[in-house]
Amino acid sequence: MKFNSIEQIVNDNIFLSLDAFARGRNIYLKLEGFNPGGSIKIKTALALIRDAEQRRDLCQKKKMIESSSGNLGLSLSMIAAARGYRFTCVVDANTSKQMISTMQALGTNVIVIDRRDEQGGYLGNRLGYIRDALERDPELIWLNQYQNPANPAVHSEMTAQSIYDEFDHVDYLFVGAGTTGTLMGCAAFFREHSPDTKLIAVDSIGSITFGTPGGRRYLPGLGSSVMPSFFDRGPLDLLVQISEAETVAACRDLAHRYGSLCGASTGTVLAAVRRLAGDLPRDATIVAISPDLGGAYIDTLYNDAWCDSTYGNAWRDVLEHTTETLAYV
Repeated sequence: MKFNSIEQIVNDNIFLSLDAFARGRNIYLKLEGFNPGGSIKIKTALALIRDAEQRRDLCQKKKMIESSSGNLGLSLSMIAAARGYRFTCVVDANTSKQMISTMQALGTNVIVIDRRDEQGGYLGNRLGYIRDALERDPELIWLNQYQNPANPAVHSEMTAQSIYDEFDHVDYLFVGAGTTGTLMGCAAFFREHSPDTKLIAVDSIGSITFGTPGGRRYLPGLGSSVMPSFFDRGPLDLLVQISEAETVAACRDLAHRYGSLCGASTGTVLAAVRRLAGDLPRDATIVAISPDLGGAYIDTLYNDAWCDSTYGNAWRDVLEHTTETLAYV
């Protein structure tokens, strides 16, 4: 198969069956990590850039800026390099050094925000930097994944459609909440085309999206310290929050039992599946979206010393309990 440009390569129909992952239930994990840039964000990036080209004269101005915890920044960096755009990515102290170095290798100007906002996260200050940059340079285009409707729209058109096409029916769909673009795009599609599908939204403890208090988080991906403008509780059936210790344990278990090295967002979503599994029918079709692979997390959630210093014994306790539970299923 021949392609003319990197953003044309979208792998949207790869599903891994996790036989008996949680209490005997079979889960289908939608693997987005085989896309260019290693994540689901290639679709978001392409949609945002197309929108800026069509509506905001990006083809002539050739300068753009965006805030990202890592994956979107990398996808945007790839497309920017291929199209000759100058790109500034505003990340934070939780973004992996590997991710930052990769974006820089593609020619991106990376700004790292290391001061936490009042909710204990970094997003508020990342956005503050962008607002200041726009005042300094009115020609700069902010793609704005947080408010641009092109974000949820592309996941309704592509991500949700691919799930719907793959299965005769989906009983439960688990989706992580970051900007909530993927979540709300999938919700819009399934409420129209498969209203009986139960939609489970998953977030990290310390995020304010579900109306709970903000707090420190150490893993990029899911969660927000600023309320996502897309988020709507209405079409969702259940909201679940997961501790980062549970995220680490789920990622480790997935790697050891299935040979799949996935990122923190995936671990968070799978930890939610495991928590609810006992209440789900054994013959249910359960789909969970895996946004990225785990290569960028080798020095963090897959590093024992880092996990011990960050979470103490909590992640080990969760992993040990998981192993004990599986032995009796």
